[in-house]
Amino acid sequence: MVNVAEMFFYFIGYAYGGWLLENVYSWVTTGVFFKEGFLYGPLKPMYGFAPVLIVYSMNESAHWSVLLLLCLIIPTVIEYASGVLLERLFHQRYWDYRHLPLQLQGHICVSFSICWVLLSLAVVVVLHPLFQTLYSHVSVVWGTLWPMFALILLADLVVTVRNRSRTVRGHQPV
Repeated sequence: MVNVAEMFFYFIGYAYGGWLLENVYSWVTTGVFFKEGFLYGPLKPMYGFAPVLIVYSMNESAHWSVLLLLCLIIPTVIEYASGVLLERLFHQRYWDYRHLPLQLQGHICVSFSICWVLLSLAVVVVLHPLFQTLYSHVSVVWGTLWPMFALILLADLVVTVRNRSRTVRGHQPV
């Protein structure tokens, strides 16, 4: 049975880690630490969903090729779906691969999909066991706190969607 609190713990950890990773990448490539994301808070949901889906899709007896395939398909599909959705709903691209070879509508490309495979493998093989250990130490406290974190994430999502929708319609965000 899936433990929602535990799954949300991993989601928050990976979404925050993704925010850090993107901002460090931005700092290294542009000299600017902050890279605007969809949410106002320090979370990148794509980085939260992909590892959680991979981890919960795997079983211990699965062949390593299944893990590789999941590490390619899940993040790439999430990146593509997110890019299409964000562009359609808010008329904004948060990333654009149109200048790269082997890309699809600028939302995904082979070179970044390969990066997602490597990053996902590192998360699943190295980081997730550490997160599991951390969760085992904080699970009692987290069991009480996670609804508050879920409400904060929901509030960020509602405010973000409201403000970005107003911007799309020609109004300034509040």
